[in-house]
Amino acid sequence: MLDGFRTPRIVWPEGRRFAFTIFDDPDLQSDSDGAMVYDFLADLGFRTTRGIWPLGPTDVPAGVHGHCEQPLHVAWLRSLRERGFELGLHNARMQTSPRNVTIRAFETYRRLFDQEAITLANHMDNGDAIYWGSARLSGWRKLVYNLATRGKNRNRFHGHEQGHELFWGDICRREIGYARNFVFRALNTLAACPVMPYHDATRPWVNQWYASSEGGECASFVETIREEQQDRLEEEGGAAILYTHFGKGFVQDGRLDTHFRERMKRIARRGGWFVPVRTVLDTIRQQRGEHTLSNSERARLERKWLLLKLSHGTS
Repeated sequence: MLDGFRTPRIVWPEGRRFAFTIFDDPDLQSDSDGAMVYDFLADLGFRTTRGIWPLGPTDVPAGVHGHCEQPLHVAWLRSLRERGFELGLHNARMQTSPRNVTIRAFETYRRLFDQEAITLANHMDNGDAIYWGSARLSGWRKLVYNLATRGKNRNRFHGHEQGHELFWGDICRREIGYARNFVFRALNTLAACPVMPYHDATRPWVNQWYASSEGGECASFVETIREEQQDRLEEEGGAAILYTHFGKGFVQDGRLDTHFRERMKRIARRGGWFVPVRTVLDTIRQQRGEHTLSNSERARLERKWLLLKLSHGTS
């Protein structure tokens, strides 16, 4: 609960008992490994969200990072969308992009995929990330964060700064439906952040924010979806939005991680609603209505995440 704002009890479609989905950032993911993961998810009935880069890098080697200037990668992404997966955004490309490049990235996205409002997860190293680093926090929480991180993320991200060459806030407000911010350790993301999705009037370029549950690489992902967390999610009728990179340890020597396979199979048997991130968030908004953070809610949410950041280094 945040300031008396109780976790909403959502009636999930089709009589489902809870919602479970994933936003997968594209870092370090080859198309072959990605295909193995997504075929597995599809066979189990999951339809989740895959972040993409519309443009390729210019000053760093692409390696296995797929992007939409690669025709075979685009063909695979289109096949995902045809099967019901959502294509989200992980910024314009895997490196910092000035405004004109970001505009071109959105033009590329719309030309290739022509989706509705896009779901965003900032790429953590991009200077054009919006409201990122110390800009995620307010007041004394920002000061503590900057001290704890030795100032390395102070004034490092500029996507929201009008007049800066990296500014794209007006484009974000026009094109992005939801943007990810805080990440928590509980599997039931809605219980950890009952106000999501929410608007924050102090960060006006983002329409709606959502939180996620920790799972940035295979080990933390399987820890977060351990059996007791699954049981609690079902009992609470909650919603899980996992943050991850399927390119980080989920496929080893051509095989899916055993713990990932078994725990995902267990979730699939438990009567959940397995749809993309945007669909889950739309459903919460439709039933609960719109929510704008109060000052006290903002302070409490920031404090909760900051304590986790200081103790566990969460995303």
